[in-house]
Amino acid sequence: MSMKYMTMMLGPVMTNCYIVYDSETKDAMVIDPAWDYDKINQALEDHQLHLKFIFQTHGHADHIGALQELRNRKNVPVYVGEGDKDLISNSRNNLSLFMGHPIECTSPDYIAHEGDTITLGNLSFTVIETPGHTPGGLCLYGEGVVFSGDTLFRYSVGRTDLYGGSSRTLISSINDKLMGLPDDTVVLPGHGPESTIGEERRGNPFLYGGW
Repeated sequence: MSMKYMTMMLGPVMTNCYIVYDSETKDAMVIDPAWDYDKINQALEDHQLHLKFIFQTHGHADHIGALQELRNRKNVPVYVGEGDKDLISNSRNNLSLFMGHPIECTSPDYIAHEGDTITLGNLSFTVIETPGHTPGGLCLYGEGVVFSGDTLFRYSVGRTDLYGGSSRTLISSINDKLMGLPDDTVVLPGHGPESTIGEERRGNPFLYGGW
């Protein structure tokens, strides 16, 4: 399989930023540039990767800390979900104002919708809309993995008490969309360790009323 990825835990709450690339073409995307442009850029340069675009699973502050600098310096487009297209530019709603570091990014280049196919070199991914943590939450599925953002964690789920959150919507998103993926699909979340869909189906208490 030509897909490779690096996980970088960045920022004050150790957000998982993923650099995903095709090992044959060296084309790369960054998923959730959480913080620290210099570290992300160094990883790209160390592996001689060609950054093609940025994909945001959602627009909260801890996932967009390096977004504006990365897109400007690398001159690459940004994909965001419909419901979060304004979140990245609103420092109050994206929570950055309350973290003491207001972040207001310019509008995304592309709005990603359910079922969209995104290609990266020889790799192919499908967009899955998973609102609940935020109105425009997205997951990206392909090549045996799903990048789940703050929708699904190992034996847990994203919080829903923030702007635009809904616990009922979140659980529906997970059950209706993610639990239909193959058991061996690797779950790469926005925080914490990886899991698999099968593990979560069998052992995640939040999917069965364990709030």
